[in-house]
Amino acid sequence: MDSVIDARHVSEPGLVVLDITAADEETALALMDELQQLWATSGITTIRRDPAQPGVRARVYADIRRTNPGGEAGLPRDREEQAATENS
Repeated sequence: MDSVIDARHVSEPGLVVLDITAADEETALALMDELQQLWATSGITTIRRDPAQPGVRARVYADIRRTNPGGEAGLPRDREEQAATENS
């Protein structure tokens, strides 16, 4: 991607910028849809096709601390908390 990532997009743990490259638009759209089901994201973003480059590209901003209410995704817990949860 040719656009610069602004410091505010990654200013805290849990904020990520994902540059996606996929074979086709349908694959990129499916991935962005799945990501927004898991985390708070910028949603379905513009898909670009760059001349002389294979596939299509997109950029998604996500906050993986904020999960979809129906999902289980988020930042990994520490081992003790994970073990306690699994043994409950």
